[in-house]
Amino acid sequence: MENLLNMLADVGFRTTVIYLLLVAGMIVLGKRELSQLSIIDLVFILLISNSVQNSMVGENTSLAGGIISGGVLFLLNYILKLLKFRFPMLNKLIQGEPVMLIYEGKLQKNNLDKVKMTEDELMTAIREHGLHGFYEVELAVFETDGNVSVIAVDPNVPARVKKKKLRHTSKV
Repeated sequence: MENLLNMLADVGFRTTVIYLLLVAGMIVLGKRELSQLSIIDLVFILLISNSVQNSMVGENTSLAGGIISGGVLFLLNYILKLLKFRFPMLNKLIQGEPVMLIYEGKLQKNNLDKVKMTEDELMTAIREHGLHGFYEVELAVFETDGNVSVIAVDPNVPARVKKKKLRHTSKV
């Protein structure tokens, strides 16, 4: 009985180590990879899950080992979400902050480089919003979930009023 408990504790420990390693890897890899899955990304996720599975359970392929491993993953995920909620700095470290990519039709090249996105990828996001170019974009932001939010220039608002409006909202 003691041997079984030691084996299950070992599965729990291994699962914890692998979970933390994968979370750290995804932070380093970047959130853009998660929101815009390509075929290569999907294959990577499938292979990584298969390769670390043995590291989590070791030689224990029992139902109890699988339940312990799955339970530990759910518990760790819950704890991490709770810690992110309680500690904003941890949330900022894991989730990051929104990054402005276009402001008043002008590409913010340094920020584009910062999020490791090409101009072609940004143009794809702009076209998905029904726009044709940077000049039609008032604001484009790379969000913390890896998506790009785009606000179109409103042709009905004079430029002078638009700038005041933006200055006002940026202070909020």
